[in-house]
Amino acid sequence: MALFKGAGVAIVTPMKENFEVNYDKLEELIDFQVKEGTDSIIIAGTTGEGSTLTMEEHIDVIKAAVRFTNHRVPVVAGTGSNCTATAIELSKDAEAAGADGLLVVTPYYNKATQSGLISHYTQIAEEVKIPIIMYNVPGRTGCNILPETAAYLYHNVENITGLKEATGNVAQAARTMNLTDGKLDMYSGEDGIVVPLMAIGAIGVISVWSNIAPKQVHDMCMKFLEGDIAGAARLQLEAEPLIDALFSEVNPIPVKKALNLMGMEAGPLRAPLCEMEESNARKLAEAMKAYGLKLA
Repeated sequence: MALFKGAGVAIVTPMKENFEVNYDKLEELIDFQVKEGTDSIIIAGTTGEGSTLTMEEHIDVIKAAVRFTNHRVPVVAGTGSNCTATAIELSKDAEAAGADGLLVVTPYYNKATQSGLISHYTQIAEEVKIPIIMYNVPGRTGCNILPETAAYLYHNVENITGLKEATGNVAQAARTMNLTDGKLDMYSGEDGIVVPLMAIGAIGVISVWSNIAPKQVHDMCMKFLEGDIAGAARLQLEAEPLIDALFSEVNPIPVKKALNLMGMEAGPLRAPLCEMEESNARKLAEAMKAYGLKLA
């Protein structure tokens, strides 16, 4: 059974002005997401600035998300690393903290071979019992899970159940689904092509866009799953200018800016991320207003 179907939010990690994690705001953001229909909370991933959290903070943030969500929707913890031993440690700690599943990005910088990816994911999966969603985003990691590799892991490792597909390559995604008999739990990792990926068998999205428009993203996915393809496509296309603005600079710079523009106090970004260029921020604000979002 899938960890979730529909819209999972790759939630930001709100920060205080001194760059400490703002747990009060995290609780507020999670409550907002759940009340607006989000189907899963994905914590401490790319959008959650997991790469600049310390190990202790990383686990504390996961524990907090589990506590704040309180079983209302599944919590999926980002536990990937370019070090297999570190990914295993994070994954075991996340399972102990009560996470329902794991989102494990490919090793970055190291650029593992396909055999190395099979070994990496298998080693992690052998140390936990909860489901694992592989995360394939070669534009950030320099490492691509080929369809044959994803299929091998899906067929041979029991708790590897899903893939966050963020290559932007629909043909590759289609081959992956073909090699897994359409049974792999695929989630779009690209907000701009959720409906196209659902057309080849994806069951939802792990979304940046959901941070600021959770109801719309949930509704889009549910319309598709309920057979209203035209309605889902309409919601996808209406959001295109907003999605474009949300990725005008590297994620999560624009989405944190968007939350701050809405008065949701997501706070600053940890270095090496920096504040959004003013010209891009103006375009983002215009796109948000055109989409119907209220700014503070």
